[in-house]
Amino acid sequence: MGLHSKNKIEAAFSMSSMTDIIFLLLIFFMLTSSFITPSGLPVNLPSSETSDIIMQEVTVTVTKDLKYSVNDRVVGRDQIKSELSTLLEGKKGQVVLHIDKDVPVEYLVEIGGIAAGLEANVSIATKPY
Repeated sequence: MGLHSKNKIEAAFSMSSMTDIIFLLLIFFMLTSSFITPSGLPVNLPSSETSDIIMQEVTVTVTKDLKYSVNDRVVGRDQIKSELSTLLEGKKGQVVLHIDKDVPVEYLVEIGGIAAGLEANVSIATKPY
């Protein structure tokens, strides 16, 4: 008597589902990494209890030795208003201030006032405790 099974079991492994998962993880990490934009100049940010991540359209950085940069482009103190006005161009944008914690408050207020005068939303970048 020849009792042979008609359904043979194949011991093959399909990698298509694994590549789909890897592809989705790659897309996820690429999208989430674009939310954090490092500033061009090294800055020691102050700490705060809440540190929210927001989309950064325009960044203004001030180092402790009072070097200024707008979107990673080093500019002089007198050029900040013209740089911000060309980047914002009449639209209501978001300006994030990356100011070293050793910089006197008057510089923070000055740059914040310039950005607010251009009708931009101003926020200060901090690091969590």
